[in-house]
Amino acid sequence: MKLILKLVAGIVAGILIGLLGVDWLTQTFVTIQVLFGEFINFIIPFIILFFIAAGVSKLGGGSGRLVGATVGTAYISTILAGIFAFFVAIAVVPRLSTEQAPVSDGDGLAPFFEFQLDPLMGVVTALVAAFVFGIGVAKTKSATLMAFFEEGKAIVDLVIRKIIIPFLPVYIASIFVEIAAEGEVFNTLSVFGVVLLVAIASHWIWLTIQFITAGALTGQNPFKALKIMLPAYFTGLGTMSSAATIPVTLEQAKKNNVRENVANFAVPLCATIHLSGSVITIVATSVAVMSVLGDFSVPTFGMMLPVIMMLGVIMIAAPGVPGGAIMAAIGVLSTQLNFTEAAIGLMIALYMAQDSFGTATNVTGDGAINMIVNRFSKE
Repeated sequence: MKLILKLVAGIVAGILIGLLGVDWLTQTFVTIQVLFGEFINFIIPFIILFFIAAGVSKLGGGSGRLVGATVGTAYISTILAGIFAFFVAIAVVPRLSTEQAPVSDGDGLAPFFEFQLDPLMGVVTALVAAFVFGIGVAKTKSATLMAFFEEGKAIVDLVIRKIIIPFLPVYIASIFVEIAAEGEVFNTLSVFGVVLLVAIASHWIWLTIQFITAGALTGQNPFKALKIMLPAYFTGLGTMSSAATIPVTLEQAKKNNVRENVANFAVPLCATIHLSGSVITIVATSVAVMSVLGDFSVPTFGMMLPVIMMLGVIMIAAPGVPGGAIMAAIGVLSTQLNFTEAAIGLMIALYMAQDSFGTATNVTGDGAINMIVNRFSKE
């Protein structure tokens, strides 16, 4: 919650500075935006490589059938959630943004200086390498490589916690300095405010769909099952961390008649790989950002489907810190939708504004996934 307040303060400060119209001050923040954006792009492949490789290497810890059922169900849920979010967003967002001129991406505002920090590898290269080594470690049980990826993951996690997350309010402020200087900040905020409400409403609709599906497959009352999972929802709302909510999710899943051996394996795994709430927000806000910024057009389903499918895979790399999902998703947005620093900054701001609701949806939906996995594991 403190981070959200800092981000709000950054947005307000950025708007005020942008409205002042002091050239040197505006250029200072544009410089910050460019430099920090380069650093984020540099670190993204490492997030994907180390987090996915470390996660995949541990999938051999349960029976093959249980692993397959859990991963497959979680992935399908995440993909369908993204598709659902796209159609909701595409029905709402263009109606909101048609009455305003598209916001420029700030081409007229140049930084004092900039340097090119090239990533050591591309996003797709990092993704393929992560799966190759992750699966390899799971099969060979190589203690050396497992330690390498775990220690690499710890270092990247430290960079996120100690550098990226603390500096985000300043980065977000720099984005809004640029937008305010372009004169479209209030129209932009009005669009984004509605989009966030749409995203949160979509979370609840998707949770209802998940539990109706789980109830139909297991013969349980879906609304009673959803009610049982509410303690996990409110814990996720407060912690903003799927990992920190695991004990509560585990306890509530067992109350929904999920067998102990299934819950003990599937709940911690789902906390890492099942982020349907996060994907709903990322897809909805991506549509909003592309509708508002002048350098983009409203995306088509054909354009977004590969992005959604890739997001389902990338979410395995999401670090268990506030905003971890959007950090992992930036690589996809940059490579497949050509998001610029300004677009990425807006995505981070929008995502962080609702991060607690996305996390709460993720962990609550884990209860439905566990009910389905428990059903199929009996066969």
